[in-house]
Amino acid sequence: MDRRTFLSWVGVGWVASSLPVALAACSANSQSDSPQSNNSQGKSTAGNNRSDGFQTVGAIADLDKSQQILVEQFSAGPVLVIRNPLDPKGVVAVNPTCPHQGCLVTWKSERKSFACPCHASQFAADGKVVQGPATKALSTYEAKIEGTSVLVKG
Repeated sequence: MDRRTFLSWVGVGWVASSLPVALAACSANSQSDSPQSNNSQGKSTAGNNRSDGFQTVGAIADLDKSQQILVEQFSAGPVLVIRNPLDPKGVVAVNPTCPHQGCLVTWKSERKSFACPCHASQFAADGKVVQGPATKALSTYEAKIEGTSVLVKG
């Protein structure tokens, strides 16, 4: 076998072996809207739809460990759940998308507020604007603790 024939077969083999990987990657992206228990980045996805509209977004142990639960795949949009600073037995759930320019806010427990990393907007635990440039509050969800689970109504 000469060099040209060998390289042709290597090229054909490479294309043939890459095809299943490309197909699997495409089908994994098309199914990303379906609820799953967790993804590889440690960000939960909602599950367990109930007749009352609540969905399980995580466990109390996870909330207490990380001080927040972020669910990007929630029926009504992304949701960020924290312990209620005014009632530690309760929880607060907001859509973490900053209304100013769409960045995801994070919970700053030491300040007891949500902070936008893009333009320094700050929001109270109930989602109301504390400091701009944002002028609209974060959207909120009804949330509760049931047993060892954190539930959000979407």
